[in-house]
Amino acid sequence: MDKRKWIGLVIFSLVVGGLVGILEVIFGKVLLMLTDWRVSYFGYLILFLPLAGLFIEWLYTRFGGKSRQGMGLIFDAGHGETKEVPLRLIPIVIVSTWLTHLFGGSAGREGVAVQIGGALSHWMSQRKWHVFLPKDNMPQIALITGMAAGFSGLFQTPMAAVLFALEVLVVGKLEIRALLSASIASFTAYFISAYLGLEKFSFFIESRLDFTPLLVVKLVVLGLLFGLVGRFFSASLAKGKSIAKRLIPNNYQRIFIGGILIAILIFVIHHGRYAGLGSNLISASLAGEPIYSYDFLLKILFTILTLSVGFQGGEVTPLFAIGSALGAVVAPLIGLPVAVVAAIGYMTVFGSATNTFLAPILIGGEVFGYELMPVFFVTMCVAYSCNGNQSIYGKQKILN
Repeated sequence: MDKRKWIGLVIFSLVVGGLVGILEVIFGKVLLMLTDWRVSYFGYLILFLPLAGLFIEWLYTRFGGKSRQGMGLIFDAGHGETKEVPLRLIPIVIVSTWLTHLFGGSAGREGVAVQIGGALSHWMSQRKWHVFLPKDNMPQIALITGMAAGFSGLFQTPMAAVLFALEVLVVGKLEIRALLSASIASFTAYFISAYLGLEKFSFFIESRLDFTPLLVVKLVVLGLLFGLVGRFFSASLAKGKSIAKRLIPNNYQRIFIGGILIAILIFVIHHGRYAGLGSNLISASLAGEPIYSYDFLLKILFTILTLSVGFQGGEVTPLFAIGSALGAVVAPLIGLPVAVVAAIGYMTVFGSATNTFLAPILIGGEVFGYELMPVFFVTMCVAYSCNGNQSIYGKQKILN
């Protein structure tokens, strides 16, 4: 790469990181505000979930076009199977996700963050920026750069964001050509996000565990359990979407009827405990507050229902909640501190469900502290080995 192209790539990465960081702050802060409103007025807002679903479907039908494919379109661009990621994807997915959360749907935000970053960077690489950029695989490199910036800007885990973007498109392959640009964009988005005051979730755990053969055995058991739960979530999500489309082929009818069902169930069962991101379950799990043995199962159920009928949002934060809640339940059974096992579940269920290995380990370190990295490594090795290459990303490829 000549000097001019190298400088162009650095500047491109800085600009992408800065712009994506700003967008993630807007998206994240508004989402947190809407979540507070939902908690305060839950009994009223949940009634409008079916109508919000109709509006979301109208948005995608009227303006969406290819944007309806969501993360699938991002993966197609990453594999070079499409040259266009429309910029209108960004406002449509942001507004749709805000509405899903405001009115009580159970969904995440990671998918939106990655779509924002990937769509913007891919669009920029197709415009005048291409004059200053290397020609070889630049659309794919630009997309990965934006994905890393999007993940980092929202979750403020810059190292994990880089590895997630590098490894998620093709299992078994790291897109090292994007390492420099992804790292620059990721840390830029992180600093912008932190400077503008977007709330970061972190919970430092001071580990005093002795790394003994008995501890390794316990971690293997946990890795197997969390890995199978992540695998179950991925398979169930794909099956849920397929069943929902087969039972109610019409998109408007599916999201409206589904919205009615979700609203009733979420209202009746613990009055909104399973609405939104699941941050309440994460906080309760780590703080030693009451967690029901069925919390993780109901969070799985409501997240799959919400996403299967057509509401928008990601899966990752619910996966964090599922893993944390399950960890809090099994910790006393296996004889380990509740906060430690909840943290293990937090990152391991996510890794299993996304079919990623390196990023979850670093997420654990960046969120809970690096003292637990050996523990995260062992459990993730087992979980990654037993997930059967199941993934929440249907267009993720497996390297042969």
